[in-house]
Amino acid sequence: MEIFWFVLGGVVLVLLIAAVTIIVGKERTLPPAEPAPALPSAEPEAAHSAPDEPVVAPVATDLSVPEPVGSRLSRLRRRLSASNNPFARGLLSVLSADRLDAEAWEDLEATLIAADLGVGPTEELVSALRRELTIDGASEPEHVKQVLRAELLKLVDTPADRSLRVTGADGVPGIVLVVGVNGTGKTTTIGKLSRVLVAEGHSLVLAAADTFRAAAADQLQTWGSRVGVEVVRGSEGGDPASVAFDAVAKGIADGVDVVVVDTAGRLHTKAGLMDELGKIKRVIERKAAVTEVLLVIDATTGQNGLAQARVFTEVVDVTGIVLSKLDGSAKGGIVVPVQRELGVPVKLIGLGEGPDDLAPFDAEEFVDALLAQ
Repeated sequence: MEIFWFVLGGVVLVLLIAAVTIIVGKERTLPPAEPAPALPSAEPEAAHSAPDEPVVAPVATDLSVPEPVGSRLSRLRRRLSASNNPFARGLLSVLSADRLDAEAWEDLEATLIAADLGVGPTEELVSALRRELTIDGASEPEHVKQVLRAELLKLVDTPADRSLRVTGADGVPGIVLVVGVNGTGKTTTIGKLSRVLVAEGHSLVLAAADTFRAAAADQLQTWGSRVGVEVVRGSEGGDPASVAFDAVAKGIADGVDVVVVDTAGRLHTKAGLMDELGKIKRVIERKAAVTEVLLVIDATTGQNGLAQARVFTEVVDVTGIVLSKLDGSAKGGIVVPVQRELGVPVKLIGLGEGPDDLAPFDAEEFVDALLAQ
């Protein structure tokens, strides 16, 4: 009996030793404890922010280098040459005419009016040309060209300042508000303008205040990311004035040079939409003064652009005109009446579809391009 209890005790002891060995072995092979989950960063939080809270869109790392402003003007002559532009062809018809009789002058008048120069400016130009060429003669094409150039400059040039006002007072960013009707190329113009400003060494923020068209904000973000510019955008259908206000606030906080504000394309016949545009400007000016209001006009629309421009100048006090699509399809003469009737200078011209096809408007370059053969 004693042997039985002795054997049983030994078996129990062996079982206890085996159990302890197994437990210790498992503890040694267990993986280390997982670290505590990190708190969410500010960027994901912004992505899930409240619907009405503007979000700063990230910029891409593969940035493109904007073309220097000076070299853009070299393309002006090609885009506005007589072979492509009806305005230029009408002017240069004077040079190629064998004799300037009454019929030739009438043909010139009709061509210039059709090229959107307007009745008043056309009559002035033709009268001046007839007077000068009658006195000095029209036998020498080079002389006729010089007379044409001088008279055109009188129409196209203006004493108004064509420089962009992109500098604010007391260290506050300059605020550029860009307006225009649907289809004028306004958002594309802003994207190209951002490249111009970056090429000149300015820092900036873009405001996607066109909240009625989601594609507009996406398009603006694409333009901004290419040159390392942040874009403040809101939810689709949100308050555009709020987006503009927050973009200006961010621009002030970040110490940037310029804030460029995109707005929804508006029909100038819709009073409610125009009133909202005025509201955007008033809300922005709670933070900083608007230094520049650019009205984008499609140069191919001709005289119809004047009707648009008149209403916009009443609502937001336009300070400069951007003529987009001023390439081979545009007539070009609209430059003269839009400046004359509004008292607002053309400051920028869009020369084509390329990312750097936006250039400062220069009266002499414009006239020389029209007369280039």
